[in-house]
Amino acid sequence: MIITDTHTHLYSDAFDEDRAEMIERAIEANVTRFFIPAIDSSYTEAMLQLEKDFPEHVFLMMGLHPTSVKDNYKEELRLVDDLLAKRKFFAIGEIGIDLYWDKSTLDIQIEAFRHQINLAKQYKLPIVIHCRDAFDEIFEVLEQEKSDDLYGIFHCFTGNLEQAQKAISYNMKLGIGGVVTFKNGKIDQFINQIDLKHIVLETDSPYLAPKPFRGKRNESAHINKVLEKLSELYEISEEEIATITTENSKAIFGI
Repeated sequence: MIITDTHTHLYSDAFDEDRAEMIERAIEANVTRFFIPAIDSSYTEAMLQLEKDFPEHVFLMMGLHPTSVKDNYKEELRLVDDLLAKRKFFAIGEIGIDLYWDKSTLDIQIEAFRHQINLAKQYKLPIVIHCRDAFDEIFEVLEQEKSDDLYGIFHCFTGNLEQAQKAISYNMKLGIGGVVTFKNGKIDQFINQIDLKHIVLETDSPYLAPKPFRGKRNESAHINKVLEKLSELYEISEEEIATITTENSKAIFGI
């Protein structure tokens, strides 16, 4: 059984004490493919080091996270452009709009999101979307930019059934993680109405640990709790869900 974690911040300082051991724990738990989202240039070196240390398991994305869209965002986007021109990445991400922390930057967040969508089209790469308190704004941009060559993952999907269907209509898979195990997460109430061909697994570690680890540091091995919950909701084996979602990840990332 091969399990793919499509979204994990393995370079986070939360793992500084035991990164190698934590990754080995995941590999022993059959989680052997880790897709690493970018945040901003302050993490680039750590991401490249991860790839060097675990070349068979780690696959990097490049992008500017919406909460890092600040006064210097044009400079940050130039660095994204430069890196994409220099070497291979497997997605543009994580990109999008976050209105939870700062609504005042909405205009430049939209500009950065649009710029990076165009980079994805240029390099024929998927996008990985970060959306917090911003479904309407994200959908508006996707509606304007939609095309056959725009596709990707709606990371950490926390919307309702209607929003899930809308995301899928824009060629997006739904990234499902620890939230599906939360009592108040709500996605467990409708997720089994979504065909598994539209779903990929993720942890977003070190964030959003599933039950029974909620409130603690998340890690990629905990994706098994997400698998367990989806197996219960879809009434099929964990192996089958692992196989389908890993195939879905290969279709998105091309590897």
